[in-house]
Amino acid sequence: MTDEPRKGGLPAAPESGHGPPPAPPEPPHLPDLTHVRTMWAGDGASAHLGMEALTIEVDHAVVRMPVGDHMVNGHDIAHGGYIFTLADSTFALVCNSRGELTVAAGADIVFVASARLGDVLVAEGVSRTAYGRSGVTDVRVTRESDGAVIAEFRGRSRAIGRR
Repeated sequence: MTDEPRKGGLPAAPESGHGPPPAPPEPPHLPDLTHVRTMWAGDGASAHLGMEALTIEVDHAVVRMPVGDHMVNGHDIAHGGYIFTLADSTFALVCNSRGELTVAAGADIVFVASARLGDVLVAEGVSRTAYGRSGVTDVRVTRESDGAVIAEFRGRSRAIGRR
């Protein structure tokens, strides 16, 4: 091996043939989520129910909602429709995070435990798979105070075009 510079003033590569280490990979491109934040800002239904988006990322979102007087049914528990709406709003953030205009094609929910007046619910959504224009997103709704699972939601989405 020689330490003499070669043409251009650069040191010669080691004779072992390995050369300098490869450059580190480029960091992954982080998508612009402005379209999702704009969609959320225009979501009057979620705002009316006191929902707050805590996390908005590609394929992941967390939304929080307090259970208010108007959300309690005749059994003195949170009406399932409000819990579904929380999960559905979280689902919308997740399935739209990839940059295509995406809508629900269907959804199912399993109510695991009751929520009550004054509880704060937290929904965390994660994309499970995306194939062609379709996708599947799971949302778990928990009670903030003790982490108890309140509901499990699975949404099926369909991309209908570019933003």
